[in-house]
Amino acid sequence: MSDNIQSGPDQLARAGGDADRFGFLHIDLNSFFASVEQQLHPEYRDRPLAVVPTQADTTVCIAASYQAKALGIKTGTLVGEAKKICPEIVLVEGDHGVYAEYSQRIAQAVDRCCPVAHTPSIDEMVCQLMGREQEPPQARRIALAIKQAIRDDVGETLRCSIGMAPNRYLAKIASDMQKPDGLIGLLPSQLPRAIAHLALRDLPGVGAKTEVRLNQKGIRTMEQLLALDRAGMHALWDSVWGDRLYHWLRGAVTGDDGAPVDSGMQKSLGHSHVMAPEQRTPEGAWAVAHKLLHKAAMRLRMERFHAAAMHVTIRYALTREQAARAKSHKHQSGIRHSGWGMEARFAACNDTLTLLEALRGAWAKAPQGPEFARPFFVGVTLHNLIPESEFQPSLFGDPAHRGELASTMDKLNLKYGHSTLHFAGMLPARDSAPTRIAFTQIPVRYGVDYM
Repeated sequence: MSDNIQSGPDQLARAGGDADRFGFLHIDLNSFFASVEQQLHPEYRDRPLAVVPTQADTTVCIAASYQAKALGIKTGTLVGEAKKICPEIVLVEGDHGVYAEYSQRIAQAVDRCCPVAHTPSIDEMVCQLMGREQEPPQARRIALAIKQAIRDDVGETLRCSIGMAPNRYLAKIASDMQKPDGLIGLLPSQLPRAIAHLALRDLPGVGAKTEVRLNQKGIRTMEQLLALDRAGMHALWDSVWGDRLYHWLRGAVTGDDGAPVDSGMQKSLGHSHVMAPEQRTPEGAWAVAHKLLHKAAMRLRMERFHAAAMHVTIRYALTREQAARAKSHKHQSGIRHSGWGMEARFAACNDTLTLLEALRGAWAKAPQGPEFARPFFVGVTLHNLIPESEFQPSLFGDPAHRGELASTMDKLNLKYGHSTLHFAGMLPARDSAPTRIAFTQIPVRYGVDYM
């Protein structure tokens, strides 16, 4: 394994002072499907191997081991071509159920070192760092502990590259900068120059079509992109996406910095909130979660998406005695806490009532007991977003008229404020979780309010 914090580990203490901290770790499992097969079958280790959907020369490799990649065989290579390159290549039909099981086991191993805050895909995980965890030496220790935990708990063939950065977008970029088994950190004081050498296609969200569009607008290198000011970035993308990217590439956290899919389409949206002391009860947390979902659902419709998944996060404050007995983390506010999160999946929708049912179902599975009596942080994120233009409505229509109800609510809330009409469950938290307008967040105005 090799690791690198840009400009060298010896400069950690003086490169930017207290501001030089990492907010996120992005864990990218290396050649995941192929590595799982090599773990399951020791006889395949150290051999060129490709995972295929079926044993046919006309299909393509969906994953390749690093031994195969060294020969030029990669994801998308025709099986027939792979055989020509390496006649002795091992071809294994993929089993998604097995890979999902291994992904869960790896997540549990990661969680033992630092709570998993987000799972962008079956072979990626994101951890959010809190308090002292954000200090570069401690973040590096956590990253190395994650690598060791995966090897110890899941298997010796499973390797990962980890990116450390102030926001999730840069953490994903860093995780791709050194493979396999890499560890790269991008410190705020080194941005954006630390990524100036990358290609445009190294940016999450910049695929082949987007690269062509950027080239047509005169942007062919990362240096040219980074030379643009915020207004130039907005004009380049002709949307708030350009404003967000401008800040992400300079280390800012905008509150919605999930790495996008290759199409450039937004991947998730959501809200989180550290609650006031008087709301730190199960009932108060539910009301705040309800408010966060209300805002997210309205944004979902305003940005013309449907969502097919929701991630709910709760953090619980611990007493000193509780923290001594159980694994805990320290929030940047100084609160010692434990955490819980759950993902709910459902048929794609964008109406508040259906999303609220999904939230209620997830919430019912939250842990109970003395250690979980004082929630202080709640986050609700909608993901697996589908653009309205690609959404396939149900053949049976909307018999409950939930879409019409949501549309009516939006009309009133856009005119009079986004909390004017809402479901009763959020009433105790109606004035909580206000939109923050600051340099590190670029809110969008919908009607009379920013969100």
